[in-house]
Amino acid sequence: MDPKVIEAARAAFGGAPHGITLGAVVHESECHAEPLVRIPLAMMNRHGLIAGATGTGKTKSLQLIAEQLSAQGVPVFLADLKGDLSGIAVAGESSDKVSKRATDTGYTWHAAGFPVEFLSLTGARGAQLRATISSFGPLLLAKVLGLNDTQTSVLSMVFKYCDDKGLLLLDLSDLRAVLQYLSDDGADELKAYGMMSKATVGVLLREMVELEQQGAEKFFGEPMFDLDDLLQVERDGRGLVSVLSLQDVQTRPALFSTFMLWMLASLYNELPEVGDIDKPKLVFFFDEAHLLFSDANDALLQQIEQVVRLIRSKGVGVFFITQSPKDIPETVLAQLGNRVQHALRAFTPDDEKNLRAASRTFPKTAFYDVQATLTSLGIGEAMVVTLQPTGAPTQPFISRMIPPQSRMGPLTEPEMQQRTSTPQVKKYAQAIDRESAREMLEARMAEAPDAEEEAAAAPKARAPKEAPSMLNQVAKSAMRTFVTVAVGSLARGMLGALVGKPQRRRRS
Repeated sequence: MDPKVIEAARAAFGGAPHGITLGAVVHESECHAEPLVRIPLAMMNRHGLIAGATGTGKTKSLQLIAEQLSAQGVPVFLADLKGDLSGIAVAGESSDKVSKRATDTGYTWHAAGFPVEFLSLTGARGAQLRATISSFGPLLLAKVLGLNDTQTSVLSMVFKYCDDKGLLLLDLSDLRAVLQYLSDDGADELKAYGMMSKATVGVLLREMVELEQQGAEKFFGEPMFDLDDLLQVERDGRGLVSVLSLQDVQTRPALFSTFMLWMLASLYNELPEVGDIDKPKLVFFFDEAHLLFSDANDALLQQIEQVVRLIRSKGVGVFFITQSPKDIPETVLAQLGNRVQHALRAFTPDDEKNLRAASRTFPKTAFYDVQATLTSLGIGEAMVVTLQPTGAPTQPFISRMIPPQSRMGPLTEPEMQQRTSTPQVKKYAQAIDRESAREMLEARMAEAPDAEEEAAAAPKARAPKEAPSMLNQVAKSAMRTFVTVAVGSLARGMLGALVGKPQRRRRS
């Protein structure tokens, strides 16, 4: 190997003795196991990308970074789609492969488990995650429901109406009640906002039924998950690893990817500005990131870019995990300063095109033919670019990744049962159904016949043309609903929730 590669790597990583150790620069002589490739801890809130074809080691790289963050007191959130990340809770086992890789990289390996809380969108395998419909907002809900632009604009109009009227949308039954009311008895109340066809309402209701049939009613409602629970540090100084178990919702990929975006946006709105800090408050791993961006309209993509760009100032780092950098929009990819690129394959013309595009996203280097190298990497090897303490990116270097300290496989069922009986699981186990839009509309409809009877019995005493309005019902619970509505509107601000009709595209 060109000695200049070693010299350049020492210059790039020698000034970062503390941080996240990824591996060692690959040498022709495997006994030469330095310099180590590192990401400075202070640069972990500058975001990153872990990419590569199936079976090349992406998940192990994610696990490796997550456990080192935890060891240095940084809380971590990660999604576990296949169940194989649950092993981070227990110590790994030594083997010939692990020992050889540790020797090759010059890394002193020892087995260790890490503090983990499991979360679930269904409550089956961890603490029940919930969000209210109001806080979720129309743009995210539209993606989950698979709506087109017209249907999304109608949903946005309905949310705006509910915000103005103080109607809490807590669960799917609330939204269904509002849609049915506004398409029938309350149609006149929408004149100030725009109209909606019964056909569009029918589509929305059918999509909601399909969502409910897949268990979605469990994670829309209260109590909402307290995001402070993600930011915990254990008594021994290690950061909590929150693992969102997704095996039970694999058939609804847009749902879990959108839910994670809701969590990011909510974190942005709730956390204070901290600027540049020595280590992040939380690092968020967004697995199967392509699911978030597929079929997302321009408005949602713009909001995703905004969240990623701005959340760094709140001390939160975001790592996207996907097969190819091409899965990430360029505006978002430009925000990802740390890169761990595992092997890419080029079996088809489309693969070849994606490979060329991916190779052009790396900084210039005189040491490697990036395109050729990306197809020749072995399992557990990666082309790595990190940010130096100054914030400047390094050149790309081929790194042989070190093995994780925790188990590289899933927990057994008894082990999982033991770790899903925690106080946090019990905290969110019981759903709460308090007064919200559905109950308020039911009360209003019940009052209407009484008002008509009183008007018929005493026509002279009738108020001028105005039947008891919804505001009377809102007033009874104003103190209970005001805070939730206000917070819901603010939390949706980053996601453009209170948009009216989308802007018309200019004709060419």
